[in-house]
Amino acid sequence: MLGAIRRGWNRLLGTPPATIDTIEPGSIVIAPRKPIDLHDEAAITEVLDLAARIGALLLDAGTGAIDTAHQVEFVAAFYGLEDVDVDVTFNTVLICARRGSTLPPITSSRSVNYRSLDFTRLAQVDRLVRRIRRSAIAPATAHRIVDEITAAPHPYPRWIATLAWGLLALGIGIYLGGTWVVCLTAFATTVVIIVVNRQLNRIGTPPFFQQMAGGFLAVLPAALLYPVLEGSGLGFRPAQIIAAGIVVLLSGLTLVGAVQDAITGAPITGTARVTEVVVMTGGIMVGVALSIRFVGLFDVHLPTITTVAPFGAADIPARVFGGSLAAFAFALASYAERRALPAAFIAGAIGSGVTASLYLTDLGPIFAYAAAAIIIGFVGGIAARRSLTPPLVIAVAGITPLLPGLAIYRGMYGLMTDAGAAGTREMATAFGVGCALAAGVTLGEFIARTVRKPQLPQLPRALMRARRP
Repeated sequence: MLGAIRRGWNRLLGTPPATIDTIEPGSIVIAPRKPIDLHDEAAITEVLDLAARIGALLLDAGTGAIDTAHQVEFVAAFYGLEDVDVDVTFNTVLICARRGSTLPPITSSRSVNYRSLDFTRLAQVDRLVRRIRRSAIAPATAHRIVDEITAAPHPYPRWIATLAWGLLALGIGIYLGGTWVVCLTAFATTVVIIVVNRQLNRIGTPPFFQQMAGGFLAVLPAALLYPVLEGSGLGFRPAQIIAAGIVVLLSGLTLVGAVQDAITGAPITGTARVTEVVVMTGGIMVGVALSIRFVGLFDVHLPTITTVAPFGAADIPARVFGGSLAAFAFALASYAERRALPAAFIAGAIGSGVTASLYLTDLGPIFAYAAAAIIIGFVGGIAARRSLTPPLVIAVAGITPLLPGLAIYRGMYGLMTDAGAAGTREMATAFGVGCALAAGVTLGEFIARTVRKPQLPQLPRALMRARRP
């Protein structure tokens, strides 16, 4: 009776642990299912293939290599295979079960041929792991659920995701202090970029050239409208439009996972992911540079990099709203579950508010972005326990409005003109901001994992001791 009261009390005050919190070395003492006969190759292969498939889905969604490996080990050990070796690299999950000194080991592997932004699929895999732990379902049942997750269509129609990408650019425009003309132009430009890139992807165009095309298109509408609207009093700033398009292109990259792998002890995967991020970002920069040169052929010259929108304390509410809207739109565009959308909105508000507030101090932009990212990572880890939403969803959505799109554009424009020193400084700032965001999220999630649910207070303990004879 007292045990039931104690469990109820802890459930009332505490929060359920995130999936990764329950997947730690030594967390399984005895497998809840009958141990697998090491001579039964079919049963062992079934479990190994299940674990590898789950790992591939996690890796596809951008989960870090270490977290993916822990979950693969967990699934294998839960079904009685504790003596396994797991190797997670950039696009491969390899798991090997040893069967003693007299039997050959059995190996299973899965490759991730493409990466998709479908956070609903990530949440479904998270719930499957929870169900395996809680209900000890049979491997065949788990395989069937994985089949359903893999074959399921996106939860929203594609046109909603397309409009959500445009809404993301609109939110970035608000966050950067743009007027309604800037925000609507950014919205329309981004929709065109997404539609064009989908067509390029459909014909098999490499991602680098898709990013390059996106960077090229991001500049054209701003350059075409600037000579017409310059001096009109509408506050038309091309840099804000271009920066919004760059942020949309950057948001699809696995920046958080890349730095997380490099920090948490997966240098090979981290190096590969960092290389991918650098190359894809390079594609954006090449597209922007080509577009700047192209419009220059028609005597269209964009404003210098010293032309920026003013920012003061009175602009913080607008920035918070713009950041919240952008985070919400990114989660929607990435097919996040409905329960994750409010959490993404709040994460965007927190990140934007902290960054805007600290930006007005003398601490510098790197510190401001790092502090915001740490808070976002911590909130994401804690909120994941409450809403059963993977922390990656909230963390990536929360830092999306903070991506250094404006600094990248200003840096490229400076390098393409006579302001090489200023352009180099802006590119260095963009690099520092990107590292600060990814490292801050990783640190925040780590802190969140160390926070356990509250223990039973001393008063109920005293009452329990008083009831003892």
